[in-house]
Amino acid sequence: MKYSWVRILVLVACLLPALVECRVRKYTFNVVLKNTNRLCASKPIVTVNGRFPGPTLYVREDDTVLVRVVNHVKYNVSIHWHGIRQLRTGWSDGPAYITQCPIQTGQSYLYNFTVTGQRGTLLWHAHVLWLRATVHGAIVILPKRGVPYPFPKPDKEVVVILGEWWKSDVEAVINQALSSGLAPNVSDAHTINGHPGPVSNCPSQGGFSLQVEAGKTYLLRIINAALNEELFFKIAGHQLSVVEVDAVYTKPFKIDTLVIAPGQTTNALITADQSSGKYLMAASPFMDSPIAVDNLTATATLHYSGTLASSPTTLTSPPPPNATAVANKFINSLRSLNSKKYPAKVPLTVDHSLFITVGLGINPCATCVAGNGSRAVASMNNVTFVMPTTAILQAHYFNISGVYTTDFPANPPVAFNYTGSPANLKTENGTKVYRVPYNSTVQVVLQDTGIIAPENHPVHLHGFNFFAVGKGLGNYNPKTDPQNFNLIDPVERNTVGVPSGGWTAIRFLADNPGVWFMHCHLEVHTTWGLKMAFLVDNGKGPNQSIIPPPSDLPKC
Repeated sequence: MKYSWVRILVLVACLLPALVECRVRKYTFNVVLKNTNRLCASKPIVTVNGRFPGPTLYVREDDTVLVRVVNHVKYNVSIHWHGIRQLRTGWSDGPAYITQCPIQTGQSYLYNFTVTGQRGTLLWHAHVLWLRATVHGAIVILPKRGVPYPFPKPDKEVVVILGEWWKSDVEAVINQALSSGLAPNVSDAHTINGHPGPVSNCPSQGGFSLQVEAGKTYLLRIINAALNEELFFKIAGHQLSVVEVDAVYTKPFKIDTLVIAPGQTTNALITADQSSGKYLMAASPFMDSPIAVDNLTATATLHYSGTLASSPTTLTSPPPPNATAVANKFINSLRSLNSKKYPAKVPLTVDHSLFITVGLGINPCATCVAGNGSRAVASMNNVTFVMPTTAILQAHYFNISGVYTTDFPANPPVAFNYTGSPANLKTENGTKVYRVPYNSTVQVVLQDTGIIAPENHPVHLHGFNFFAVGKGLGNYNPKTDPQNFNLIDPVERNTVGVPSGGWTAIRFLADNPGVWFMHCHLEVHTTWGLKMAFLVDNGKGPNQSIIPPPSDLPKC
């Protein structure tokens, strides 16, 4: 009887986190092939636990998360917990050959990290090859128990994942492109929660349906898990009230159309303020450059309870792909909440200032027959990043030489009219990182170039959130443009769009020791080399140093 009372007391204590902290969340991810039918055709895809999209991780702020990933497929695998700070736990960040060697066939790895000071919507995805096309899912970080949202509590919360679908094997698509030197084929459809909705060549195909009740409010946790395309998102007849991006609260604002880049998330409230009916939900591409995209709009349905399935659907027209003004209306409305409880801690001084060009290039390729002896590449400050065969974090931690160099340039090697059409299209190859001391402040101005074509690049920084303090069109002017920086309440996020033919300025505090990848989140550009890494030194003592590697860290 005494033993039973002890168990009861422990159970009660676990329900009272102030007394005992019982908050380790355990998940198992089995990476397996699954035959999946879309666009009236079936193919095997790589999945987690046979699901597409994959399972949602539900955690609370300050929880510790343990995810055992077991690889049952022929490809090497690694998983990135996109947007999780990974304070001192770079071994669990996930990008293959940056922080870990990938998990080989038949092997497993335990990702172990704590969600510190974060709450909101993020995503997890594969971070090797092009596997994240189907290996992805949501991360929902709930506030600490008893802590309310800084916006009206919704009646229900719904994850909405946007993606892309290829009829062909995705790895074959990129391998063919790399061997030819040309760009890969665009996707055959976009998806909402894994479904394109009815399309002309497959009209019988169903789509995702969100069931709602009149008068109730819903929190949509919207994620762009697409490989290569920024997407507009809208719902016919309803306004969206934006309250968060990239797991950071924003000042609320209402709008009818969102734009979300790959790797970005947006939380928006929607009130079912119509009496009844069915309303179209649409995800369509945003591309304001002369570059091919998948023009197919993914559709789903907002379905009021009591409405007959045979009822007509109220339609909406997606913006044209080049609707820059629609995208800017959303982007320019974003501001940090900057409340007393959730302040915007913008660095006001800068220890390290970098000016980085991002764009495309052309390098010689003797075997690229289709490319006429050339291949498309991408670079940052004219350096096309070469992936090592040993993880950079391991090389740094164990002092292994010859894996990387610390001479990533803080400025372009040659100044030119960046948004013009330069004569030199060639780039330099290298595995270069930029080294910064612990707790230093960093400003990075990301400048798009007109090499081949200007393009919007969503750039993601691992290990940190940053503040997007400024942006503009044309070439960045270091004398006049900083005068217009927002250092009060700029939006805080982990992935930001560099506008076509323009620039974006970000600032962050380098308070996380380790090696942290920064790259374009358009997978084709990452593959082509638009990537680099920051190496942040340890600070003083163990609490400012990266933890030792786990015993099961995968080997290359």
